[in-house]
Amino acid sequence: QVQLVESGGGLAQAGGSLRLSCAASGVTFSTYCMGWFRQVPGKEREGVASISPYGRTTYGESVKGRFTISQDNAKNTLYLQMNSLRPEDTAMYYCAADSRAGLCFFQPTTSAHWGQGTQVTVSS
Repeated sequence: QVQLVESGGGLAQAGGSLRLSCAASGVTFSTYCMGWFRQVPGKEREGVASISPYGRTTYGESVKGRFTISQDNAKNTLYLQMNSLRPEDTAMYYCAADSRAGLCFFQPTTSAHWGQGTQVTVSS
């Protein structure tokens, strides 16, 4: 069974950094699109970053140049390095995995698996 467990969230100051981790079980990175999404209460879910089985990465416009998605196949762990954090980055961040390609383009299907999320709060 697929299980995604996020960690690494917390409080950071504007301009600071955080590294989120997603421990994935039952997921083979070579056949899954992996990604990070975030959501603020009352707002729509936003695609942050994704990585394809071939290593192709996609970033949301607001995080380009600041966030980096990566994965460690040996550890079966997905990461999101967040630098130059801004207060508007404050959100619940979710790890997602989908055997369908849509997630790589921030269009997860109903087959996508989701973690419980980790809160990121950036203070000014």
